[in-house]
Amino acid sequence: MTSEQINQIMSDCTLCPRRCHANRAAGQRGFCGQGAEIRAARAALHFWEEPCISGSAGSGAVFFSGCSLQCVFCQNYDIAHGQGAEKGQILSLERLARIFLELQEKGAANINLVTAGHFLPQVCLGIERAKREGLSIPVVYNSSAYEEVSALRMLEGLVDIYLPDLKYQSSRLSEQYSHAADYFEKATAAIGEMFRQTGRPAFDPESGLMKRGVLARHLILPGQTGDSKRVLRWLHDTFGNDIYVSIMNQYTPLPHTARIPELNRRVSPEEYERVLAFSEKIGVENGFVQEGTAAAERFIPSFDGEGLE
Repeated sequence: MTSEQINQIMSDCTLCPRRCHANRAAGQRGFCGQGAEIRAARAALHFWEEPCISGSAGSGAVFFSGCSLQCVFCQNYDIAHGQGAEKGQILSLERLARIFLELQEKGAANINLVTAGHFLPQVCLGIERAKREGLSIPVVYNSSAYEEVSALRMLEGLVDIYLPDLKYQSSRLSEQYSHAADYFEKATAAIGEMFRQTGRPAFDPESGLMKRGVLARHLILPGQTGDSKRVLRWLHDTFGNDIYVSIMNQYTPLPHTARIPELNRRVSPEEYERVLAFSEKIGVENGFVQEGTAAAERFIPSFDGEGLE
């Protein structure tokens, strides 16, 4: 990937399934809310991922501003939606590569690229540069899975671990909450490509940290256990236990969901137990669950520019 190729992609952006054709190279903002310059809101050790990602040292998470999906219940709403997408700092490729190396120096278990798809060509160059300068820890691509397969292929050989969501099976729900009726179609194709690139999971035998593979996340929404079961059924029918699955009960009502009555509550313990029982029934063995209540705003990081200067 060269600077000229990046400029060409950004001049008529079709990186994500929105295919908005924005001329981001000329300063026009895409559906994601971003132009062509890399913008991020935080780069720091992050301890709230799955144990095989965070470990004891923390994951080196870089939170990018903007998003191509923009779910109405987004927990990173402050940097993903509307004017919030303008939050953060502009980073050069050189600075991005240096951030990766600084996180490695701090002992990060990996580099965790959080919602980076709309900057994917630039991020590829940043990873390549950092690897030339000594980056040796795994790279994690943390994604909504609303991705184009053609774009994901840019990451082959650069990303070790894929951490995609699979949010919905229902096109009604994905249209209602993410304005993306084609979410399941696009996300399942994307996860298939992720698995093609990484294959079965591999772990460090001493630390238990994931070194390679796919860990698919599903966030249960209040009142939607039926859709959750269909999501888990697809993952297990498609990949068996060749991927890991994280079943999450951390949905947290925030001020911007107060106007949506059905989303203005937490997932009940009974709802979570029904989904866990179903996953056991269909044979999911490689999975993570969340004990107790994970639905708390303390799990949402402060997007205060830490680690970017």
